[in-house]
Amino acid sequence: MIEDCGQHDDGKKKLYKRLLIALVGFIILILFIILLVYLILRPTKPHFILQDVTVYAFNLSAPNLLTSNLQISLSSRNPNDRIGIYYDKLDIFASYHGQQITLPTLLPSTYQGHKDVTVWSPFLFGNMVPMAPYLAVSLNQDQIMAGTILINFRVDGRIRWRVGTFLTGKYHLYVNCPAYINFGNKNSGIAVGNAMKYQLLMSCHVDV
Repeated sequence: MIEDCGQHDDGKKKLYKRLLIALVGFIILILFIILLVYLILRPTKPHFILQDVTVYAFNLSAPNLLTSNLQISLSSRNPNDRIGIYYDKLDIFASYHGQQITLPTLLPSTYQGHKDVTVWSPFLFGNMVPMAPYLAVSLNQDQIMAGTILINFRVDGRIRWRVGTFLTGKYHLYVNCPAYINFGNKNSGIAVGNAMKYQLLMSCHVDV
């Protein structure tokens, strides 16, 4: 009787071992297929272009407080022939010399088919944002002396690739769009009511 129980336990252990081996083999097969699809199709990261910036307000006041009200037009193009892109969560904000100067604005989630182009036109706000003293000095010098200010518009979010019915996991998307805005020359912009619109068409740096 004891011998039968021992044989029964050995049989269970062998069954569990076989199931575990089969499960590991299945996982390895799935990962291999995903890798194979990725290597064959080679998804290319999307192309982003900062088309224009409309400045409604951009004022530095004492003590080192920046108020800004901006609207931008940002386009994204999917360069892939057979791969779609899901934009799940994208936050965009403006920064000056590495310091964030507006609140993040959430862009609408969207799906981008093959060769499709998507355009977003978000508003970016920063009300009495405290600036580091040395940045306030730099900003004041740029605005008064040079007349041109470099503002970086940054996108931070998640995307997924779609191949047929297959959907990948989420990948981190980081976009940096530099914009040189010439506040010193009114002819460089177009008056839109009380605002100034600057046509840029600047390519953005994209990391996935």
